[in-house]
Amino acid sequence: MTDREQRIRRLIAKSDADRRTGELLWRVVAPAKGDTPALDVHHGDLDRPFFVASVSKLFTTVCIAQLRDEGRLDWDAPIADYLPDLDLSGQAVEGGRDVSREITVREVLGHTAGLADFFEGPRPDGPNTLERALDTDFAWSEADVVEWSRAMTPARRGRGLYSDTGFQLLDSVITRLDGRSFAESVRARITEPLGLAGTWVFTLDDLDRFDEMAVIRHGDRDLRLPLLLASCGGQGGIVSTLRDGVTFLQAFFDGSLFTAGLLDEMLTDWHRIFSPLEYGTGVMRFRLPAVLTGFRSFSFEGHSGASGVVFYRDARSGVFVVGTVNQLAQRQLPYQLMIRTAAAAAS
Repeated sequence: MTDREQRIRRLIAKSDADRRTGELLWRVVAPAKGDTPALDVHHGDLDRPFFVASVSKLFTTVCIAQLRDEGRLDWDAPIADYLPDLDLSGQAVEGGRDVSREITVREVLGHTAGLADFFEGPRPDGPNTLERALDTDFAWSEADVVEWSRAMTPARRGRGLYSDTGFQLLDSVITRLDGRSFAESVRARITEPLGLAGTWVFTLDDLDRFDEMAVIRHGDRDLRLPLLLASCGGQGGIVSTLRDGVTFLQAFFDGSLFTAGLLDEMLTDWHRIFSPLEYGTGVMRFRLPAVLTGFRSFSFEGHSGASGVVFYRDARSGVFVVGTVNQLAQRQLPYQLMIRTAAAAAS
């Protein structure tokens, strides 16, 4: 075992011993550079399934990118053009004017459309959707999302506000253009071509499989939210593994899933959504000042999820980090471990 691998394993073991951490599943992959050999370190079963939470949005982004490559979707067209059966009125307002039929696919992908966030945003009728589900698990529909979001205060168009509403609408676009369920589109477009046997969209048809997945915790409490997760789709309802996660992330960045020019577009026009996270077009970026990272400069691109999930590539070192701490209440934990293990892998 190399010194690098020993350092990474010690860091993971320390995190695993932290009482705040849930079931820890972690993988760090680094390319060979000069005389430094490639590295692949994992903790936990490579094929242990876990919910990837908002990392699911990368799968939505892939489908949206492929539809554009196929000439079937214009990112600069209003998203309402692809959802003629949905009443989107009141979803986005600019200068006191309803612009819901003007906001574009690109704006929705980048969280700059001015859409409210039905999931964790403040609702006028009481607790937000996640808080309600934590109290009593329940399912929702596309129509529910549109109705709840309409009642909420829209954000300012052109300014970054993370919106799960937007990605539910993008899933609806995929469903209508492909003429099949979102789960079927993910299977046909991503998991079957890449051979991702352990990756799939959890739906209401899969409720009896819920206990196969690693448990998500909220503080000291083990969560059972099968109805919530079955309603999330490409907003946050995909299941994957450490083995599949790295394969998917590598394919996302190496041009295997869509044209390289689209990736260039995704990785520009970064804007803050909530510190220290930024968003491009369908892709998240995590960066911290060098003084907070041991004066190492990182630019992690990919996505993370609220249950402690990270799927990121450091654009500078080429290190991939995929994993989860399965903890909803301590959202800083996966980022701390990602920075430390990526730094060790890049050393």
